Amino acid sequence: MKTNFLILFGLMPMFAVGQTVVGDYDDDENYLECTTVTVGRLASVDGAVMTSHADDSRRRRTDIYVIPAADHPKGTMKTLYQSIPAPNEKGKMPRYNMVAAGQLPEAEHTYQFFNSAYPCLNEKQLAIGEATFGGRRECVADTGLIDINSLCMLLLERCTTARQAIRTAGELMDRYGYNDVGECLTIADRQEVWHLEIVGPGRKKIGAVWVAQRVPDGHISVNANASRIEEIDLKNKDYFMASANIYSVAEENGWYDPKKDVFRFAYVYAPTTRTSLACRRREWRVFNLLAPSLGLNPNSEHYPFSVKPDTLVSKEDIARVFKDYYEGTEFDARSTLTVGDRNRQQVISPVASPFMKSDEQRLHRIRAERSIAVSVTVYATILQCRSWLPDEIGGLCWLAYDSPVTSVYIPFYGSVRYMPDSYKADGRLTGFSRESAWWAYHRLTTLVSQRWGEMLPEVDSVWAPMQTELFDNQPAVEAEALTLLKQGKRAEAIDFLTKYGNDHANKAVETAWKTGDYLWNTFDGLW
Repeated sequence: MKTNFLILFGLMPMFAVGQTVVGDYDDDENYLECTTVTVGRLASVDGAVMTSHADDSRRRRTDIYVIPAADHPKGTMKTLYQSIPAPNEKGKMPRYNMVAAGQLPEAEHTYQFFNSAYPCLNEKQLAIGEATFGGRRECVADTGLIDINSLCMLLLERCTTARQAIRTAGELMDRYGYNDVGECLTIADRQEVWHLEIVGPGRKKIGAVWVAQRVPDGHISVNANASRIEEIDLKNKDYFMASANIYSVAEENGWYDPKKDVFRFAYVYAPTTRTSLACRRREWRVFNLLAPSLGLNPNSEHYPFSVKPDTLVSKEDIARVFKDYYEGTEFDARSTLTVGDRNRQQVISPVASPFMKSDEQRLHRIRAERSIAVSVTVYATILQCRSWLPDEIGGLCWLAYDSPVTSVYIPFYGSVRYMPDSYKADGRLTGFSRESAWWAYHRLTTLVSQRWGEMLPEVDSVWAPMQTELFDNQPAVEAEALTLLKQGKRAEAIDFLTKYGNDHANKAVETAWKTGDYLWNTFDGLW
């Protein structure tokens, strides 16, 4: 997730060339938003390949809708857009404006996909998560057409496998130029999941520098806003891919000397991410939750790219990871150190919330720690790709609006025809609105943040049984849809899955509004 940078555009015949002016850029330290966890097929309880994404942002759009598959006449051009921070206007929420960047040729056929702030799943079980890591100041691209949001869209429209997506990304960026900061995309398909890390080639240059590493089938991995790929072996094509310029750009800039240095991508192109505790601690926490037997040190600078989990990982486990704010550890985001205590005893402050702003944390002597769960999450996804099921059923997006701590995951299959109307409303544009699903959840998160200890149990009592029901219902729902498909009733099967997801989404939104009203009334005397 990006912070402040401004893009000005000038058009060329085939595509746009932009100039990026970076503000408030402190190498990688501003890019501390978004976490993605990946799971290989032999590391999951049911053989699903999984990726995921907590989209943590104060500016990203909140609407999510389906872009259907389409055929396009030869010669059709596609307009791409880039996001720039909207001016901060009194009374309006921070947000990005979408500005036309230029055009490139449209594919003759494009696949259906979910158009979220970062497009995440298509009808062919290709799934994408995202986390920004910034990278070196010198690598920030200022010339080119494709930013990371557009890249996600282009890959989901055009590709069916992770390897094809990585190759296509390289070809598109080489031709039309990458225009963004350092980014990681975690790309999954029916069989495997890869991490693709990208930085720009430098100012006034077209192209990109990128590397991709496959997560072993029996492993899990994580990206928490830090470059994670280190040593690479490009002869091992089953696990590594990279741009042709991966070494030359580093040599030209004096970041790598092949005569004396071991090439490690993270340390060459994004070195300060490896020193950021806000990134490393989340890496540790994901591994600590899913592979605690490793006993990894929470203060280490380096963790393995991937690890074998202690037990097979489920969607429920990933949901638990995204709710985490270091509970039960010395880094608990609600904790404080009592004044004058010689033993420096950790105490959970009765007024503390892990979503407190930094000035509030200082006021209450709360230990400020960037946890996995944060208050600015727009949505979170858990994406399952399952080779043994037809595409209509196999690709599944579990979507939770706003913070996963105060939300519930709703199942949307990659084949569904549409999303609920309230999901199509961009709450950042409308301002507070009962027509926006995101506002139902965002209001709930905001309320709970004020009286965390009293209110969170109330919210948990509402969502926990609903979430259990949705997770437990999945096999029966899919069995019914599969029966319809085997009977040749594809349209009926897709209608059934569409109705199922939309009905439960609408029910959950209504519940979120009612629960927020209940909190207002019940805790009114405590404000």
